Amino acid sequence: MERLIELNVGGMTCAACANRIEKKLNRLDGVTATVNYATEKARARVPESISEDDLIAVVEKTGYTAFIDSPAAPPAAADPLRTRLILSVLLSVPVIVLAMVPAWQFDYWQWLSLTLAAPVVAYGGWPFHRAMAVNLRHGAATMDTLVSLGTLAAFGWSVWALFVGDAGMPGMTHPFSLTARGGDAIYLEAAAGVTTFLLAGRYLEARAKRRAGDALRSLLSLGAKTVTVVRASVSTEIPIDQLLVGDTFVVRPGEKVATDGVVVDGASALDLSLITGESVPVEVRAGDPVIGATVNAGGRLLVRATRVGADTQLAQMARLVEAAQDGKAAVQRLADRIAAVFVPVVLALAAGTLGYWLGTGGGVTGAFTAAVAVLIIACPCALGLATPTALLVGTGRGAQLGILIRGVTALESTRHVDTILLDKTGTVTTGVMSVVEVLPAAVPPALPAALSPGLPGALPAALPAALPAALPAALPAADVPSPAAALSAADLLRLAGAVEAASEHPLGRAIAAAAEAEGPLPPVKDFQATAGVGVRGTVEGRTVEVRRAASAGRDGTDEPPARVATWVDVVVDGRVEGRIALADAVRPTSAAAIRGLRDLGLDPILLTGDAEPVAKAVAAEVGIERVIAGVMPAGKVGAVSELQARGRSVAMVGDGVNDAAALAQADLGLAMGAGTDVAIEASDLTLVRGDLTAAVDAVRLSRRTLNTIRGNLFWAFAYNVAAIPLAAAGLLNPMIAGAAMALSSIFVVLNSLRLRTFKAA
Repeated sequence: MERLIELNVGGMTCAACANRIEKKLNRLDGVTATVNYATEKARARVPESISEDDLIAVVEKTGYTAFIDSPAAPPAAADPLRTRLILSVLLSVPVIVLAMVPAWQFDYWQWLSLTLAAPVVAYGGWPFHRAMAVNLRHGAATMDTLVSLGTLAAFGWSVWALFVGDAGMPGMTHPFSLTARGGDAIYLEAAAGVTTFLLAGRYLEARAKRRAGDALRSLLSLGAKTVTVVRASVSTEIPIDQLLVGDTFVVRPGEKVATDGVVVDGASALDLSLITGESVPVEVRAGDPVIGATVNAGGRLLVRATRVGADTQLAQMARLVEAAQDGKAAVQRLADRIAAVFVPVVLALAAGTLGYWLGTGGGVTGAFTAAVAVLIIACPCALGLATPTALLVGTGRGAQLGILIRGVTALESTRHVDTILLDKTGTVTTGVMSVVEVLPAAVPPALPAALSPGLPGALPAALPAALPAALPAALPAADVPSPAAALSAADLLRLAGAVEAASEHPLGRAIAAAAEAEGPLPPVKDFQATAGVGVRGTVEGRTVEVRRAASAGRDGTDEPPARVATWVDVVVDGRVEGRIALADAVRPTSAAAIRGLRDLGLDPILLTGDAEPVAKAVAAEVGIERVIAGVMPAGKVGAVSELQARGRSVAMVGDGVNDAAALAQADLGLAMGAGTDVAIEASDLTLVRGDLTAAVDAVRLSRRTLNTIRGNLFWAFAYNVAAIPLAAAGLLNPMIAGAAMALSSIFVVLNSLRLRTFKAA
C-alpha cells in the first residue's frame, strides 16, 4: 500500500539542485518523487517498506537538509541569509568606493580593503562556495560554481599580489589602466561586489519562495479559533481542535461557523463568498448544511458538526492550494540554464590557458595571470546584475502603477500565456451588491412611461404593457395591490431604505445605501427582523415590509432578467407595492480591459461560482464569449488543469479565497489587490489598483521586463565572451578584465533603467 510523504528541503540554490534530489529519491525501489525548488518541498509516494527517515537520509547524503514539518508552521525567526547580506553590504561598500576613487587611496588602503573584503568573500559568499562544492562532488556546474570560482580567483590573486607582488607597498594606487601592470593589480572590489550583489538577488528570491507557505498559513488562519459547544445543555467555549463530530455548537450573528455541519435550530443568512465567490448571502434554516469559516450575517444558529479538522472544506481548499503550488513546474532561472554550458567551457579554457603558457615557457606569473584573467572576465558580475536590476526597476515601476510582480518566474509565465480566466465577483464586477432596478406595481399617471434605468430610483426604460396585471398574478391573492394606491419608484425605494437602514443584512444595507443616495430617510419605528424572511417596521405611519421575492423575475418567472442576482418585494400596509432588483455591479473599466487583453493575444473566459444566467449576462456586457459558471474551488482548479492539458498556457485573475487554488495552479496568477491575503499570496502578480485594466498593464510590463532581462543576459555574456580569447592569448591582464566587467555592469544597469519610462495603457 502506498502513502504520501512530504519533506521540507533546505540548501537548494537552483533548479539543478531540485533535479538532483529528485533523481536520487526516484532511485529508491517503489518511490515516485517530485521536488519543487520554488516551494522547497519534496512529495513522494512510497511503499510501506520505505520510511520518512529513509527519504531524509537520501536527501542529506545528496548534500541537502530535509525534515518533516506542518505547512502551517511559522518560519524560523532567524534569517542567516539576511544577516550575510547586511554584513556584506556594510563591508563591501567602502572596498568598492576606495577602488573606484583613486584620490581616496591613502597609504595602506589596500590592506584595509583586504581586511574588509575577506569576511565578505568567506562568510557572505559561503552559500556559493558550499553549493560549488556540492555540485562538483556530483559532477555538475551551475551559476554558483562560476560565482564561487570567480570571487575566489579575484580574491586569491589579490592576496598573492599583496603578499608576493608589489601591491602591498605603501603608496600603491589602483588607477584604471589598460596597460599590463604585472603582479601589483588587486581585485578585492570585484570579489566583494560580486558576492554582495548576488547575495541580494538570492535574498529576494528566498523571500518570494517563503510566501508559498504564507499562503497556506493565511488560509488556515481564516477558520474560527474557538467554538461555543453545547454538551448536556451546558454551553462551553473550547479551542476549535477539541470539537468532535456530532457536537452541537452555537454560531452568533457576526461569528464564523466553526466547522462544517448541519443547522439544528435557527435561521440566518450566511456569507458564502469565501467558498463560492458569490456575493449574494444564502439563507439557511434547520436541516441546511453549513460550511466552516463562512460568516453568519443574521440570526443565531445551532449547528451539529459533521466534519472537523483535516476533513473540513476549508482544509481541503488548503490542500488544493498546496498541491497546485507544488505541482507547478519549477522554472529554472535563465542564468542557470546558460551557466550549465558556459561554466564548464570557461573552466576548461582557464585550465587550458594555464597549461598552454606553462608548456610554452611563458613563466608561472604569466601563465597564472592569463588564467586568472580568463576567470575574471567570465566572472558573472553583469550576469548577477542582469536579472535583479531589471526586476528591481520593473517591479518599482509596477508598484507606481499599482502592480506587484512576484519574481522572474512570473515574468517568464507572461510570455507564453494565451488564455486568461477571469473570476466574476470582485474582479469583473465590484463584488458589492447594489440596487439596479426599482419596479413599482404600477406607473403613476404623473410620471412618464419610460425612464432611464441608470439611476437607482429610476424605472426600466421599457415597462412591459402587461406588468400591472402580471405582477399581482405572481403574488398571493391577499397581497394584490390596488393600482390607485401604487407608489412611485422613488417613494418605494425611500420606504424600503428606511426600514432596511436598521438591518444588518447585506442586501438590506445595499437598499439603504441606494435610498440614502437619493436623500435623507425617515425614521423607522417598531423594527423587526425575521431571519430568512425579511424586515418590517413603521415608516411615516405606514407598515412597511421588505422580504425575499416569491419568484425571481419581474414577470413572475423564475429566471432573473439580465444580471439581476435577486429580487425583494416591498409590502406597504399589507399590499405588495413593487419589487427591487439587486445585483453585483460591473466595474466601469472591465469592458475596456477585456479588449486590451484580446489585443495582447489572450482569450478571456469568465470563471465563476455564480449562476449561469447571471454569469452570461455579465459576460455579454463586458464582451466575453465563453463562460464557465457554477463551479466550486475544486472546479476552478479543474477548469485550469483541463485547459493546460489541452496545451493552453493559462492565466487566472481572482480575488477570493475560493480563487486561491486556481491562482496557484495557473501558469500565471493575478490577484486583485482588494481581495484576500490568501489569493494575493497564491498569485504571481498582484493588482493593487483593484481595476481589471491593471491586468493589461501587468502583462505588458511583465513582458517588457522579461525582454530587458533577456537583453541584459545577452550583453552580460557578450562583453565577457568577446574578451575571453584575448585573455587566453595573454593580451588581456586581469585589470582590463575587471574594467570589462565594470563596463558590462554599467550597460546592464542603464538598460534596466529604461523600464522607468513604461507607461500604463
